[in-house]
Parts: sequence; structure tokens; C-alpha cells
Amino acid sequence: MEFTIKQTWDGLPVSHEPVTIRLKPNSAGLIMEVNAPFFNDPPAPVGEPGKPFSRLWDYEVVEAFFLSDRTEQYLEVELCPHGQHLLLLLSGKRRVWKEGLPLEFEVTRTNTKWEGKAHLPWNYFPPCTNKFNAFAIHGSGEERQYEALYPVPRRELQEGQKPDFHRLQFFKDLNLKGLMGEDWKQPESDIWKCLAN
Repeated sequence: MEFTIKQTWDGLPVSHEPVTIRLKPNSAGLIMEVNAPFFNDPPAPVGEPGKPFSRLWDYEVVEAFFLSDRTEQYLEVELCPHGQHLLLLLSGKRRVWKEGLPLEFEVTRTNTKWEGKAHLPWNYFPPCTNKFNAFAIHGSGEERQYEALYPVPRRELQEGQKPDFHRLQFFKDLNLKGLMGEDWKQPESDIWKCLAN
């Protein structure tokens, strides 16, 4: 399953080779592969590569959101070309209840491109995950760029509106059965189960 981020958050075409995200099946979860231009702007976070880094969204990053629209519970995955990552579990719009989860994440980088591969365990996905959106952020100051797989429709924009990746109503269907096989059932998550108790 492949997705290409061809637009800015507000629906304009991006001005560079677009970011692609591939989701691949794995018995323990999903493999998320990123292929993206490397801007090196802003500079690398000071955190150790391979470890969670708080507020990673302030840096160059590619993000994927996996949502259960029935409960508004979602997994936010942030991957940085310098090797840091941040996983957030949210219950309700912008309501983080768990963050900094461990992640198996590898990065290869040249002067102009980067590729990342993350192993997302099923335990991190909220029950009945069925919607998806993805984003890319790079640049500093006035040059900061916010890009979206499924942007805010132009007719929905309001004057002075800022990028907001938590507009869950604009996420689109994610058919995990199509990826995993028609007989597949999403494994129960111990992490999400403890939220319900």
C-alpha cells in the first residue's frame, strides 16, 4: 500500500519530489517505509538517533496517523531523517495519554534523500483502526512547509487558518484487511485495553 504526499496542508501542490510512504504487512504489525527528500532544515535534533525525542514535530519529520473514527483514538508516528522518532497514543483529538514508546527504526540518508523503515507493532494501534492521514514538515521560520496526504479542502479554509494535523474529519479510509488478507482480524492491544479499564 503506497501513499504519496503531493500537496501542502491547504491543498496546493508541493514544489519538490513528493514524500512517499509504504505500508507493508508483517505478522507482528505494519512496516512503514518512508522515501523522502532530505532538506536538513531545521538542523538535527540534539537527541540520540534511534530514541524517542519529545516535540519532534518542530524538526524535519514525516508523520503518519492511524485512527479509529468510532472512538477518536489514534496512533501518531513521527519519523525524522536523523534517526529520532516519536510515537504518541491519543484518545480524543489532541489528547495524548501515552508517548515516547520504543520503536525499531532504521534510516539511510544521502545529501538529498532519506529512507526510513519503522516496525509498528499491532499493540500500538487502537482497536478498529480504519482511517489514515500522513504529513511531512520541513524548513525553518517563514520557509516552514507543512504537507498533507489528505489536506484540508480549499472550500473549508478560513482566513488566517494555521496547519492542524488533528483535523480528523479529513482522514480517509484505511483498509487493513485489504493489506493483511480478508480473514485477518486486528490483534487486541494490551496497551489500549488498559485505557478502557
